[in-house]
Amino acid sequence: MDTLGLQAKPLQLNTADAGFEAAFAARLHWSADTDAAIEQRVADILADVQQRGDAAVLEYTQRFDGLQAADVKALEITQAELQAALDSLPAVQREALQAAAQRVRMYHEAQKKASGESWSYRDEDGTLLGQKVTPLDRVGIYVPGGKAAYPSSVLMNAIPAHVAGVQEIIMVVPTPQGVRNPLVLAAACVAGVSRAFTVGGAQAVAALAYGTATIPKVDKITGPGNAYVASAKKRVFGTVGIDMIAGPSEILVLADGTTPAEWVAMDLFSQAEHDELAQSILLCPDAAYIAQVQAAIDRLLPEMPRREIIAKSLNDRSALILTRNMEEACAISNRIAPEHLEVSSRDPHRWEPLLRHAGAIFLGAFTSESLGDYCAGPNHVLPTSGTARFSSPLGVYDFQKRSSLIEVSEAGAQTLGRIAAELAYGEGLQAHARAAELRLNPVPPMRDTQ
Repeated sequence: MDTLGLQAKPLQLNTADAGFEAAFAARLHWSADTDAAIEQRVADILADVQQRGDAAVLEYTQRFDGLQAADVKALEITQAELQAALDSLPAVQREALQAAAQRVRMYHEAQKKASGESWSYRDEDGTLLGQKVTPLDRVGIYVPGGKAAYPSSVLMNAIPAHVAGVQEIIMVVPTPQGVRNPLVLAAACVAGVSRAFTVGGAQAVAALAYGTATIPKVDKITGPGNAYVASAKKRVFGTVGIDMIAGPSEILVLADGTTPAEWVAMDLFSQAEHDELAQSILLCPDAAYIAQVQAAIDRLLPEMPRREIIAKSLNDRSALILTRNMEEACAISNRIAPEHLEVSSRDPHRWEPLLRHAGAIFLGAFTSESLGDYCAGPNHVLPTSGTARFSSPLGVYDFQKRSSLIEVSEAGAQTLGRIAAELAYGEGLQAHARAAELRLNPVPPMRDTQ
């Protein structure tokens, strides 16, 4: 493609303009509707894998990935192969991977200590109440493959599961034409993946959800994928848990004009290069600074290997928005609830208390979003498309479940029994009421089973 005339001109908006709201809403709009043909194809694949198991998985892997194998067992990557991939990396790359994994592990260990432990207390009657936190038994992580390789996704999905105490972590990753990325395999080794299979697409989701003779059924599936993977995850939810349905990647930069314009332009590029539907937005009260960022975009774009994708994203879905002040910028950010939110300000802690909705908040000019993607420590699997209003980053808590603990004492039963019986009679559930009343005084002695 001829890129000499390629331009990236994000829509420029001004909150003071009369037509701002309509233009702003139009730019934010993104439909998550999946093509009907994809939905039907996914439904057929899921049903086929559920019925035929390994045979269907093998057939679809050969058809879609061009990967020939005698059986699904041949699609499993052994622990020895994972270790060999790690050993084969150049020292600098291996050390970077291990350093990133260590930071991700440290963060999630702290997260587990803060919110992932069982607890209980006894009230004045001696009744014990509490919560028992236990890990899931087995989880599946989907790692995208094909056009790109994502070892960081392996770390971000497998490490919190490992920290949570999950005993088996099953990784699926498509390897078109049988090409295995050594960095992805090395990441699986570092992160503690139990088993790995070279299977992708809806058939991989189906195999994890339903189980086959070779691929074990899991309790939850996490990790991003294409439209087929997203549709499959939606359809198997209820049979297994899922993390979230992710939309296109997003970044929103709140800038006060003190950060070099080239830094902010490149941060906008960092999400735009993911795909044409990615969204990059700048909110700033300084018109001259917005002009500097646009000039930096014009200057830097020709240097970028993925410039066509960046230009398409910036032209179609992105915006540079002039606000009246930083307070208004924070309010607009809360309306957007972005996946990634950079506070590129001299005093980011002044504005952070005003920010309520974001997947991850990056404070200060030196905190580029890309550091969070790879090695800062917090998880990079984040809510998109405004869902940060009600959901959270992937974490240790996604790989745990909670059971309520209740042990009512004899004294406690006298108080609670009367309350429960009264409410149960009010609901017309007499057996509930009688079950509570039978434990009121006089209480017969417990049978001695010794």
